[in-house]
Amino acid sequence: MQVNPAIFKAYDIRGVYPTELNEDAAYLIGRAFASFLQVEKVIVGRDMRVSSPAIFDAVTRGLTDQGADVTDIGMVSTDQYYYACATLGLAGMMVTASHNPAQYSGFKMVRKMPYLLSGDEGIQDLRRLVESEEFATPTRKGEITTIDLNEEFVNYVLTLVDVKALQLHAAAAAPLRVIADTGNGMVGPALQAIYSRLPLEFEGMYLDPDGTLPNHGLDPLQPENRAELQARVLAEGFDIGFLFDGDGDRFFAVDDRGTFISGDFLTAIMGQYMLERYAGAKILYDVRASWAVPDLISAKGGTPLMERVGHAFIKQRMASEDAVFAGEVTGHYYFKDFFYADSGILPSLLLLELLARRNIKMSDLLKELEAKYFISGEINSKVADVKGCLATLATRYADAKVEYMDGVSVTYDTWHFNVRGSNTEPLIRLNLESVASPAEMEDKRDEVLAIIRG
Repeated sequence: MQVNPAIFKAYDIRGVYPTELNEDAAYLIGRAFASFLQVEKVIVGRDMRVSSPAIFDAVTRGLTDQGADVTDIGMVSTDQYYYACATLGLAGMMVTASHNPAQYSGFKMVRKMPYLLSGDEGIQDLRRLVESEEFATPTRKGEITTIDLNEEFVNYVLTLVDVKALQLHAAAAAPLRVIADTGNGMVGPALQAIYSRLPLEFEGMYLDPDGTLPNHGLDPLQPENRAELQARVLAEGFDIGFLFDGDGDRFFAVDDRGTFISGDFLTAIMGQYMLERYAGAKILYDVRASWAVPDLISAKGGTPLMERVGHAFIKQRMASEDAVFAGEVTGHYYFKDFFYADSGILPSLLLLELLARRNIKMSDLLKELEAKYFISGEINSKVADVKGCLATLATRYADAKVEYMDGVSVTYDTWHFNVRGSNTEPLIRLNLESVASPAEMEDKRDEVLAIIRG
């Protein structure tokens, strides 16, 4: 059978259902996964997408036909899936397309926590097996068993937050007022269960999982998907607002002014706070990040470590370095205490604990950073030749410090930028920052964009 090779991405498998990824492809991917990893038991979870039950049935049929037993953990968020893989010590497949539109499906695949299959390690091997269908000969038919770890997950996550700090704040001042929009994705049920046990004044938006996405899209980085929450935070006087992507492994926040907070600043703030718990620890950040991250980590006595973009790479580096926390500017936050994995719910709890302990407004935490670090945010440009464009930029800025960890990173005394090619489209992604002035940031941003766009 011919399977579209483009669905095998850098960090996962993902494609439009049913034209790019369908039941036949999912069946072969299941057989390939069990054959390649030579595993006897596999955890399988799924998100709320309309296509997910059919894809789940097909991939589990492939796994069991290949001789692997399946532990069905039901409809869960991705951090619930990581919890299952870690606590049960098993490989796993999560049927999800993360924040992609409703018509997509896909798989996030765990070898053994915290090691995920990536394009470099495993995903292209699966593609070759699917194309050849040269699977190992199974010796038995696998069985499917069902397990519900939802309560266990909730209880574990609650051990990672200082509930007493929230209680003391609620008693001394008032409960923190929080509004969260889960966008009909997978976070709503677990978030309700966890927040109901905390002394908070909580308002939820679109908490029920619904694969038809009746309210808005699943990616809070798109302004239209967060506009309603931002307006409500400001109009109704909430202390903070939270957003989560479709499968719940990414987290975003809106401060008390209704302002969307960059992932750079959240990484810096949470990283510095983690160092109060783990003095002198290592903290990872990605190549796109603001200098605010290494500056704040170093100022607090921690060791900042830069890593290439992508959850498979971050998790592996965290484990090898024994880092306690990592952040990516696109909303992924990783915790040693959560098996070096990313979670949407955990950073929300960390911020609430921080605000309660310090009795401070989120906007006050941000003002100092906003006055010093002027960031462009990620800007995408379509180009015909990604590699050629990167080479042109490296040549043009050869008088700077030029690095190639992930794309091209260029550093001058007061400004720097990273440009990377998209893993899936003919796009260049630019992130640029100045610490001199907003004017320098805008001037250099426009200068680099002019080169990219010709």
